Amino acid sequence: MSTSDRIIRVPLHEVAHGRTGDKGNRVNISVIPYRDEAWPLLLEQLTPERVKAWFAAKGAGTVMRYELANLPAMNFVIDDVLQGGVNGALNLDGHGKSLAFHLLSIPVDVPERLALHPEKARPR
Repeated sequence: MSTSDRIIRVPLHEVAHGRTGDKGNRVNISVIPYRDEAWPLLLEQLTPERVKAWFAAKGAGTVMRYELANLPAMNFVIDDVLQGGVNGALNLDGHGKSLAFHLLSIPVDVPERLALHPEKARPR
């Protein structure tokens, strides 16, 4: 196995970027890999169940994942995570803008060559 094929664990933001939006008590978070070859690896690891567990402390309800293979990207729609929404929550981030980065901090396992800063990663 070459060094570039070595599997390492990194935060998702080393492999992808994200965008977020909100409506009421629902947030949607898009995840877009920097390199197309990361797409199938992210599909395997970023399941709705795993994302729901990652947001459990925020009270996440239903999590739906929409796959946009032509981009490639995916969009997660997470219910009940905004603590009532912009007008109903005492949350400092009622719009959920920081939630994209919360998702981008989830650990993923990828070949070293796909990480932006592999030297900072923890070997598996």
